[in-house]
Amino acid sequence: MSTVAETIITISAVIGAIGVIWGVIYGVIKWVQRQNQQTDDIKSLKETHKSDVEAMQKKEREDMQDIKNELCVLSYAMLASLDGLKQLHCNGEVTKAHKRLEKHLNQSAHDQI
Repeated sequence: MSTVAETIITISAVIGAIGVIWGVIYGVIKWVQRQNQQTDDIKSLKETHKSDVEAMQKKEREDMQDIKNELCVLSYAMLASLDGLKQLHCNGEVTKAHKRLEKHLNQSAHDQI
């Protein structure tokens, strides 16, 4: 009877060892799959981040152009107001401001600023 018991114990030990080996192999495979998934996720996040940054930069350029256009209109309106004050013979600071604003607008129109 001891030979049968020893055989059963040996078979059980072999089955247990095979189970442990398969468990380790399965664990390694799952770990590699998780690493690959993380690599893919990081790549996807980088692409998303890049497109988000490009969209944000485009929006910023558009906003800056809108602000420049608005400032241009305001500058010309201010020049017209100063010109009207000059026509009403308001001298002194009005004349100085008119000359400075006119010079600034001329320089900015010719990219000299």
